[in-house]
Amino acid sequence: MKKQKFKVDKHILTPKHIKLGEREKAQLLEKYHVTSKELPKILKTDASIKDMDVKIGDIIKIMRKSETAGESAFYRAVSDV
Repeated sequence: MKKQKFKVDKHILTPKHIKLGEREKAQLLEKYHVTSKELPKILKTDASIKDMDVKIGDIIKIMRKSETAGESAFYRAVSDV
């Protein structure tokens, strides 16, 4: 019997993680007048994004369900520390 590997990014309680493209990244940083270094961090080794082919400096959009807003977006910059 072969043991199946658990995929945390597919779990029902894990919010959707989306890697932003370069244009979306530039628009986001301009909209909020910040640099990627000023955003909260997410580690490159985080189980939710490890299969997304991310590099340091990429921005991840996290879509969380919200009772009041329906869905809320949170942004994290990929980091190695």
